[in-house]
Amino acid sequence: MKIKLEKIEGGITAISGIQAAGVSCGIKKDNSDDLALIYCSRPAACAGVFTTNKFKAAPLMITEKHLANPVRALVVNSGNANACTGEQGLDDALATAQTAAGCLGLQKEEVLVSSTGVIGQYLPMEKLSAGIEKAASLLSSSGGGDAARAIMTTDTFPKESAYRVSLEGKEESSFRIAGMAKGSGMICPDMATMLAFLFTDLKLEKSFLQEALREAVKRSFNVISVDGDTSTNDMVLLFSCAGAEQCFPAKEENALKEAFCQALLHLCRDLSTQLVADGEGAGKVICLTVKGAPDYAAGRKIARAVLNSTLVKTAFFGEDANWGRIITAMGYSGADFEPRLVDVFLGDLQVASGGRGLSFDEQKAREILQKAEVPVLIHLHMGEDELVAWGCDLSYDYIKINSSYRS
Repeated sequence: MKIKLEKIEGGITAISGIQAAGVSCGIKKDNSDDLALIYCSRPAACAGVFTTNKFKAAPLMITEKHLANPVRALVVNSGNANACTGEQGLDDALATAQTAAGCLGLQKEEVLVSSTGVIGQYLPMEKLSAGIEKAASLLSSSGGGDAARAIMTTDTFPKESAYRVSLEGKEESSFRIAGMAKGSGMICPDMATMLAFLFTDLKLEKSFLQEALREAVKRSFNVISVDGDTSTNDMVLLFSCAGAEQCFPAKEENALKEAFCQALLHLCRDLSTQLVADGEGAGKVICLTVKGAPDYAAGRKIARAVLNSTLVKTAFFGEDANWGRIITAMGYSGADFEPRLVDVFLGDLQVASGGRGLSFDEQKAREILQKAEVPVLIHLHMGEDELVAWGCDLSYDYIKINSSYRS
């Protein structure tokens, strides 16, 4: 089934019934915006996936509990992760939900919370509470961009996207889907990554949302890498904020669900590539396709090994067509494949065939590697599965950014 995707403005507030605000509450030292508040005018079903890091931040634990209920609001602060903060951290995360609930006339169980920033510091609750009150007074149906900026840490630009989706030939049966994300480093997840908040005005039950989100994350946020690290605070949330106008005839339900899954994957990949493009110090996006894999798991192992390899990343930074680093990473990936069958391409230039090097035009290779996005193809010739994953190069600036993160 084909769908029509039309990119629209407005970020998450392109969804009817969503209001948002972004303000400064004094958590960040530079006084830039560091608190986002999102409000749903009607109860929303919500699904989520979370970090697999054993050190789980307090807001994740509170949000996981509150997901058992329909939800109405989300509070996100940046600059402080509220991670490794013990019982006080849990109390502070719950108090954050309670403060927002009081400002919006809700129950605390209807509010989700999320934090990002420095680990091991307690939230400045007086500042945070004042910021929530300020944000509540500024909620707007055009505040999506402000919210996207307020959740940034080392990001250099806000990451947001929104689409109008319709079935081909049935433009009247349309819905919207939108999202925002933050992340620039500590990106290489097993289950979620960074922070991402997704919204739709299509009415969907929570069980379907959960399955659709897991599948979309598997083929988007779970196949990107900046530096091989997974944070304590990673989460992706998906809200269904449907009004009466988005309830379609039962006969269209299956087609709309299929359309939603396609659109959700597209949105997640859109946000994923924005994250990689903004990787800390990154100058290039590596778009890696693994073809002919025996199964998805094997393709993913290979993709992660290649994209996480420091030697591969630095070769791309130096615009050096050192394909030997790619096959070396494949070899230690743990995936089962036949080296004698492997072909490697940089762009449309084949550099290895049957596991052996080829003579190739070094100048053409350099021209390919000079591009902002460099396509790489690995063909295993062992099956029908195909995986697309994204990573970035590793530059001097990555060390500069991360060697002084707390200061």
